[in-house]
Amino acid sequence: MQGRGTRAQKEAVEMFNELLNPYNHADSRIAADAQSVHRVIAFSPVKWLGVSGGLGAVALVTFMVCLGFGTEAISFPQVATLLIQGVVAEAGAQDTTQSIILWQVRVPRVLLAFMVGGSLAAVGASLQALLRNPLADPYVIGISSGAALGAAVAILFGVGVSVFGLSVLPFCAFLGALVSLFIVYRIAVSYRSFSIHTLLLGGVVLNAIFSALILFLTSLADPYKASGMYAWLMGSLTGPDFQTVIVLAVYLVLGLAILVSQARSLNLLTLGEEAARSLGVEVEWVKRVIFAASALLTGSVVAFSGLIGFVGLIVPHAVRLVFGADHRLLLIASGIIGGTFLMIADTVARTLLSPTEIPVGVVTALVGGPIFLYLLVQQRRRIVS
Repeated sequence: MQGRGTRAQKEAVEMFNELLNPYNHADSRIAADAQSVHRVIAFSPVKWLGVSGGLGAVALVTFMVCLGFGTEAISFPQVATLLIQGVVAEAGAQDTTQSIILWQVRVPRVLLAFMVGGSLAAVGASLQALLRNPLADPYVIGISSGAALGAAVAILFGVGVSVFGLSVLPFCAFLGALVSLFIVYRIAVSYRSFSIHTLLLGGVVLNAIFSALILFLTSLADPYKASGMYAWLMGSLTGPDFQTVIVLAVYLVLGLAILVSQARSLNLLTLGEEAARSLGVEVEWVKRVIFAASALLTGSVVAFSGLIGFVGLIVPHAVRLVFGADHRLLLIASGIIGGTFLMIADTVARTLLSPTEIPVGVVTALVGGPIFLYLLVQQRRRIVS
């Protein structure tokens, strides 16, 4: 394995030197690609550990701070004490009011927010690399709506409330996300060259169609099921328990492990498919793997939290500007920051107008919508110029 890795690095270095050769008449774009190849080769484990550890510490502090906000305020020292007591004994074993609120209501919800935000951000970072455009996002291109439709169909036919509902429902949402991703990608590549604007337009159309189908299914369902379907349209993290968190964690660990395993391939794909092939990347296989993992993560998340948009758009873009485009770090950093961002957004959603709760999807849309428009305008200007 080490020999193959060394040989691959030598080939990449040779390509780098070849691209810099002035006799190849390389233009500025090729030179930039060559410099990107050089950055892919160089990787610092110390930087990876430092950034990941620092972001993890920030996420942990944010987690504890968010636990203190709510109708019943709990100070930071009290949160720390109750968490330690719950871990040393059994989670929720204390019968005090604050302990019950913390362990049975807030801890599962904040954990769910972190997992959902981290998953959406990691998926967004992967899709942006695969499609080579910072505007790609599971919500924008319609994957989330497809997942919500799959989950809605499952609930309408009783799968979501059956004995195996907690394990089957994310799979149904995964199928819906996979179908949506396949449709929108085929629309985008139906022209002679891949068009990101066609991709975005296809995503908008699919969002409208799938939302209409969800509303139609809602009109056929009884009021209890209908309320759950409405929650998907707005995004909500209300009422999870530890069983939900554990089941969701199984799906997310699998999906995130697949994405992280493809980090090197994603680095090379940002240079273009031809350059990636020349460096030994199985481009079509990597595409299928990334699409399947993205659908799995999005479907699992949507099955429990609904349509929460723009996390996968703004977080990877911000992380890329700060920490660079190496996906061995970008995926991890985006996951941690995405989870931290959604913990804060959910805390704002449930406390800003307390006791009334704002759907967390509304908060993320209000933050991410203007940023998306700005990125879209900037992308358009680059294309025109």
